[in-house]
Amino acid sequence: MHFGGIYEDEVVGKMYDRRLMGRFFAYILPYRRTLVSALALLPFIAVTKLSQPWILKMAIDGHIVKGQMEGLPALAAAFLGIIFAESLLMFAQVYMLTWVGQRVMYDIRVQLFTHIQRLSARFFDQTPVGSLVSRLTSDIEVLGEMFAAGIVTVVGDILVLAGIVGIMLWMNVKLSLVTFSVLPLLIWVAFSFRNWMRVAFRQVRSRQANLSAFLTESLGGMAVVQLFNRERDEAKEFQRLNKSYVEANLPVITWDAALYAVVESLSSVAVALIIWYGGGEIIKGTLSFGALVAFIQYIEKFFSPIRDLSAKYSVMQGAMASLERVFTLLDNKEWEPGAVPAPKREEVAAPACVSAPQNALQSICFNDVWFAYNGEDYVLKGVSLQMKRGEKVALVGETGGGKTTVTRLLSRLYDVQRGSITIDGTDLRDMPLQQLRRRIGVVLQDPYLFSGTIAYNISLGDPEAMKRVEQAAAVVGADRFIRELPKGYDEEVRERGVNFSAGERQLISFARAVAFDPEILVLDEATASVDTASERLIQQGLEGLMQGRTTLVVAHRLSTIRDADRIAVIHRGEKAEEGTHAELMAARGLYYRLYQLQFKD
Repeated sequence: MHFGGIYEDEVVGKMYDRRLMGRFFAYILPYRRTLVSALALLPFIAVTKLSQPWILKMAIDGHIVKGQMEGLPALAAAFLGIIFAESLLMFAQVYMLTWVGQRVMYDIRVQLFTHIQRLSARFFDQTPVGSLVSRLTSDIEVLGEMFAAGIVTVVGDILVLAGIVGIMLWMNVKLSLVTFSVLPLLIWVAFSFRNWMRVAFRQVRSRQANLSAFLTESLGGMAVVQLFNRERDEAKEFQRLNKSYVEANLPVITWDAALYAVVESLSSVAVALIIWYGGGEIIKGTLSFGALVAFIQYIEKFFSPIRDLSAKYSVMQGAMASLERVFTLLDNKEWEPGAVPAPKREEVAAPACVSAPQNALQSICFNDVWFAYNGEDYVLKGVSLQMKRGEKVALVGETGGGKTTVTRLLSRLYDVQRGSITIDGTDLRDMPLQQLRRRIGVVLQDPYLFSGTIAYNISLGDPEAMKRVEQAAAVVGADRFIRELPKGYDEEVRERGVNFSAGERQLISFARAVAFDPEILVLDEATASVDTASERLIQQGLEGLMQGRTTLVVAHRLSTIRDADRIAVIHRGEKAEEGTHAELMAARGLYYRLYQLQFKD
């Protein structure tokens, strides 16, 4: 199952560095005009905020205290107009920032998904799908929040704070200095809390990815969980991961609440200082009542962005943690073979199948192939195999012997570590990957169907394959059950094809292979997971599928490959025997023993 820390997503790298932000701003550059327009609004927004307390001062000192109504309605109208202007400017700014954020998220998602598609099969063997989903969704979503409530609004807050300090000093230097006596403590608290919260934010993103990874696997394998009565264990594991996520959030909540409380307390202390010292100045006649009210208004506006600093800091730090995780994935160079130039390799002796001048019948040659998934633990050891054009060659042997690895190397999901594989004399590593895979059609033991129509699952959206959908289905016999469906080829396929039987899903995958018209066909135990009745139906489809194609068959049921042109027995990573069914039975070796074990009754 999932136990043993498989979902402990690693947290690496610095929490914040200039290189990280520099890379991020590269995504913003295409939208710099919109961003500059949003930034241009900041001074006007700052003016509207700063002018409101000043208008109150004018109204109090010039009219209310003197009992003079003339001109007061105009000031009230001006106050309302400034509030309306502030709202309008804020709307325009938030709209532009959100638009830029959405476009940047779109661009990063596209690049990240494209990058993930190019990563090697080895990478996916080691990385939980849920962790990748978390990076493509929630991690990138946080970046949009950074635009709406973070990076630019902080600039606006700085402008407002600077304006407040200037106005207050201009109005009354002594009162301003008394009021700002709390700032050193405030600055110390803000920087201290920032350092304390760094690790917490990184842990939150990491734990969220762990939770997503678990849910993806557990929900995908729910049938197995239920059949083996593992619901209670899965619930315990989910509880553990969920608790870990909650515990990671607790420090963030604690520091967030503490920072808010400290800022609120310091704000109240500042107001008390204004009332204490400003009240004395009013009594002395050196400060007007309107100025005192304006000071209180300005100090409230001064502490308001600082009061929201914890929330904005949460967004910013969450975004930085997400950027770290996204760029770490983008920096992963475990490329799919062929995405980058193949590494230099040692020259090997020319195999027998290519030593002679090229032969029109010659197709595929495995020459002394060695391969290991991990280090020096070789799964294949010196395997040599020749397949001529149009031949049907079968691979048999015990489970784990290396048969499926042979098919993966032929499709270049992995590259050989020693030896070579050639097609018509050309090393696979010297062929463009897309060109190679256009020549090969693969049918797996467990066919994968996508949500969509049957026609889409056969063609996978390829325009040329779409033209051959019905013809391909007819070749493998899939048209017989498709025609009986209410919508025919437009019948909807549910997730992973659960509304079709195993045999029907396999026939659709056969039709998919025919629709792409490959020269070489790879069948990896294509009938191993179906019943006998379905197998008869599939065998008829296989005849049409293999017609005129070079076919490599990995077989578990030996009855399905008796008519193969040649059969190779793979035993513990080595080719132990090779020949026709009759020749291998006459030799009474490994193949003979495997056959006897299957049909001893």
